[in-house]
Amino acid sequence: MPPCYEDFPIGAKLPVLTKGPMSPAHIMRWSAAMENWHRIHYDWRFATEHDKLPDVLINGSWKQHVLVQLMKDGLGPDGWLWKIGFRYKMMDVAWDTLHAHAEVIDRREVDGLGFLQCRISLINQRDQVSTAGFAVGAIKLKGGRDVPYPFVAKPEYDVFTTPAE
Repeated sequence: MPPCYEDFPIGAKLPVLTKGPMSPAHIMRWSAAMENWHRIHYDWRFATEHDKLPDVLINGSWKQHVLVQLMKDGLGPDGWLWKIGFRYKMMDVAWDTLHAHAEVIDRREVDGLGFLQCRISLINQRDQVSTAGFAVGAIKLKGGRDVPYPFVAKPEYDVFTTPAE
């Protein structure tokens, strides 16, 4: 059965999503797909010598995608990611492995739906938080109505304040 609101008490953790190690080929493919031709994502010599970076950089848009996937997978096929916000705290480079984490920090029932506020982060293999923020998902109550598709936010759904990091 897909997860429901009651499966996520405060402090519950969504399943960790791990990506990597991210090879330069992985990074280049994402750059090509996004049409991001900045050389720091594929040209090692340019990245390290010209821009003085430690290696080619993992794309910020890819890290954003991983956090969205984390929430989508954790909420299940009947849930809906409503809001997400984060900031990049440090660079991730070729050969890093990233682990995406989410923890429920608040929850509310509104209009027959469950809303979960989660602290989200990307943590590398050196146990450093490289990206951190918050997300809100809508999910079905046990025995309740489905989250509408497409999900259309109503003003009364905006029940969380964004906590300070």
